[in-house]
Amino acid sequence: MPDTFIKIASVTVGSGGASSIDFTSISNTYTDLCVKYTARSTFTTFPSDAIDVRLTFNGSSSGYSERMLYGTGSAAASAATSGSFLNWAGTQTNTAQTANTFSSSEIYIPNYISANNKSLSIDGVQENNGTSAASRLVASLWSNTAAITSISLTPDYGNFAQYSTFYLYGISKS
Repeated sequence: MPDTFIKIASVTVGSGGASSIDFTSISNTYTDLCVKYTARSTFTTFPSDAIDVRLTFNGSSSGYSERMLYGTGSAAASAATSGSFLNWAGTQTNTAQTANTFSSSEIYIPNYISANNKSLSIDGVQENNGTSAASRLVASLWSNTAAITSISLTPDYGNFAQYSTFYLYGISKS
C-alpha cells in the first residue's frame, strides 16, 4: 500500500532569523508525521562544526532519550543521552562554515496519535562545501502516551538563519 505525504505546514525563516520553529494544532487525521528541513545557524563563534537542533513535543520537558551514530568520512562515533528534550533532532551549518550552505535533516514519527510511547528516527547531513562533512542517524524515544499535537525545534546556539526552511507532512496509509 502506498503512503501519501500531505503538506500540513511550512515555514521559511525571514531576515530577522528565528529562535524556534513551532508546528502547533497538529490534527489526528494521519498515521505518521514527517518533518523535513534545511537550516543554517546565525551563531558566529562556534568552531567549524554542526550545531544541534533540539526538539520537544507538546511543550513537554521530560521523557526523551536517544542514541546517535555519527560519521565524518574520517571518523565515526556513537553517543546516547536522555533528558528534557531531544538534543540531536538534526543539524545545521553555522556561520563559521561556507556561506550560503545549509544542512538537511528529516524527522520521521510513526503512530504519533497512538496511546504508546513515541519512537522516531532522525537523519541529518551537515556539509561545509569544503573539507568537512558529517552525517548522523538517531533513534529516539519520547516516553509519553499522549498524541503529538505540537512540535518545537530550537537551535542549540544562535537562531535559525534567513532562508532556513521547515516542512511538516502528515502521512496517510492508503
